[in-house]
Amino acid sequence: MIRVKAPQDIGAGLLFILLGLAGVYFGRDLTYGSPMRMGPGFFPTWLSWIIVGMGIFIGARGFSIEGPPIVMPQLRPLLLVVAAILTFGAMIGNFGLPITVLVITFIAAFARPNPSLKETALLAIGLAIFAVLAFIYGLGQPLPLWWEF
Repeated sequence: MIRVKAPQDIGAGLLFILLGLAGVYFGRDLTYGSPMRMGPGFFPTWLSWIIVGMGIFIGARGFSIEGPPIVMPQLRPLLLVVAAILTFGAMIGNFGLPITVLVITFIAAFARPNPSLKETALLAIGLAIFAVLAFIYGLGQPLPLWWEF
């Protein structure tokens, strides 16, 4: 009888297989071409099959290598990180990059237990400065610097 030794690997393998097969399915209408004259579907199809192969490999490991059991996900970190991402999308157009980064850093900081306000404030200020220097000035992204009402 086959015994599952690492349920997390089995679950991850199944997820990879499903994602890869979805890529093959949704890319089926694209022209495939050949290795010498690649069509727009060539690379996505190959990449999807590689993901399926990785899923099979990872899933097979679940039967041979001991691993941790599947545990229930913690909802607080998941919901707060998603809230930070949605807040970024809602705020960036009206409040500008620095203020948005400050706010979402504080939201995401509460995804972990007992966040330090001083540590979070220093991180938020550093990230806001870095984001402005890297994205607006360094890469020239068309992001608003300050609020626009």
